[in-house]
Amino acid sequence: MFDLQSYLLGLAVLLVVGAVVWGLSVSRRDVSIVDSLWPIMFLIAALTYYFTLPGTGPRSALVVALVAIWALRLFAYITWRNWGEEEDRRYQKIRENNEPNFWIKSLYIVFGLQGVIAWVVSLPLLAALASPSALNALDYLGIGLWLVGMAFEAGGDFQLARFKADPDNKGKVMDSGLWRYTRHPNYFGNACVWWGLGLIAVAGGAWWSVISPVIMTFLLLKVSGVSLLEEDISDRRPKYADYVARTNAFIPGPPKSAATVESGSS
Repeated sequence: MFDLQSYLLGLAVLLVVGAVVWGLSVSRRDVSIVDSLWPIMFLIAALTYYFTLPGTGPRSALVVALVAIWALRLFAYITWRNWGEEEDRRYQKIRENNEPNFWIKSLYIVFGLQGVIAWVVSLPLLAALASPSALNALDYLGIGLWLVGMAFEAGGDFQLARFKADPDNKGKVMDSGLWRYTRHPNYFGNACVWWGLGLIAVAGGAWWSVISPVIMTFLLLKVSGVSLLEEDISDRRPKYADYVARTNAFIPGPPKSAATVESGSS
């Protein structure tokens, strides 16, 4: 079920692809394009495993399809969102902290690192593709969780894009739709997608592959997602503190009432 040769080949392919896109980022002086590359790395990993494994099981077409739908949707959205924009402020800060010669350092601290992380997180894909066992109830539970994740991720992105497209909302806080129940429906959805894929791998007998959704959830909560985004957002949107007080950060839940918020702060 675990083919080391295919897995290592996946790493090599991801690092080569990362190096190619790094070259493009140098010419554009914008490493933000790594965000568009991120979901595509998982599709590349899945396809690499699919074509190099000695044999694939009954989950192979399902897993490749689920990864392709998620990756291509997210790639299209991020590319559209960032088109014509300056380098993301997160990467501007990384650039400032790593000058001089950030252009070469970005090869390993941005693109190489993303490739390695994507490779580690792609482990359930390898396990699910290689498993020879028949589909069972856990597979369908995983598919259901993946569907929930896609609804939250794609739905949250769509609602936020529509909100930002209205000039009257400039400087305002998005707190309707899915954003009424969680401050980060897209990140929550992303985590659900990977827990769904992890369950499919577990259904195939690879219980150890749950390390991947655990890592992805940690990244979304503590590294590149919630924590990083909310570092300075209150400075740009003064009403965001009130939104934080009444809305769950990650797992959806009913918004807190004004009385609950007040009693909690007293």
